[in-house]
Amino acid sequence: MTEPGRIGFDLDDVSLRALTWGDKGAPLALCLHGYPDTAWTWRHLGPELAARGYYAVAPFSRGYAPSTAPTDVSTGSRVADALDIAAHVGAQRSVVIGHDWGAFTANALAAMPDQPFAKMVSMAVPPLAAVQVGGADLARQLLTVLAQSGNSWYIFVNQFPVIPERVFSSMTALLWRRWSPGYDATEDIAHLADAAPADHRSSIVGYYRQLVRPKPSSDRHRELNDLLMAPLHHPILQLYGATDGCLRTRFFEGLADKLPTGSRVERIEHGGHFMHLEQPAEVNRLVLDYLA
Repeated sequence: MTEPGRIGFDLDDVSLRALTWGDKGAPLALCLHGYPDTAWTWRHLGPELAARGYYAVAPFSRGYAPSTAPTDVSTGSRVADALDIAAHVGAQRSVVIGHDWGAFTANALAAMPDQPFAKMVSMAVPPLAAVQVGGADLARQLLTVLAQSGNSWYIFVNQFPVIPERVFSSMTALLWRRWSPGYDATEDIAHLADAAPADHRSSIVGYYRQLVRPKPSSDRHRELNDLLMAPLHHPILQLYGATDGCLRTRFFEGLADKLPTGSRVERIEHGGHFMHLEQPAEVNRLVLDYLA
């Protein structure tokens, strides 16, 4: 792994710290991690992006140390962070790559008619507007949603007060094992322990609480939060793992027909939820080919 650089962004209501690879003057490749993960998840892709002429910036998302832990962790706040980082860097032809919660942000940006990112990559989570229940295949969709509820128990657990923070370490270790079967997440869990001290865990768990009960702290965040369920205006590259223990793969079947022209949907046959860590060579190739 190429040792990353470090950079900080002091934004309106949060200070974000990020890992970087490449030349600051190059086009920005903003890499957004998810849960329960950190910016180190991009340690394979970041150097490859730099080698292809990008300035890869991977922030520790709000709530994850060494970034600060604000109260507002709504989707709108994270979209604002992505836009503000792009404005601070000031690079042309920016691209955004998101995994899990980072994919929520990338998908929301793809729903914005006017935004600074030329291309968007979404991993493990499809655009919600494209998988809404309804239409001719309603019965199959309802069965998929019902089956998914068994996978999504952690979302319900994270709605409780106090308990998720107390069992954070054991629960997230379990999720890594279930979501990417066979993958050794020892290094990633160590990074997560550093990024999730006790005083940051409420913000991290708050992602799920505010998914159900959003609490945007400004009109801007409130407006951007509405993009979560909005249809896409721009094409995306959608990647998903065939052995993902988090989200049912049926959500991705037929997805290409519901996305804007120019989109691609790729299945990683031997990858789970953290496909970019399990199969970095294949994922890197697909991402770099799409960006090119």
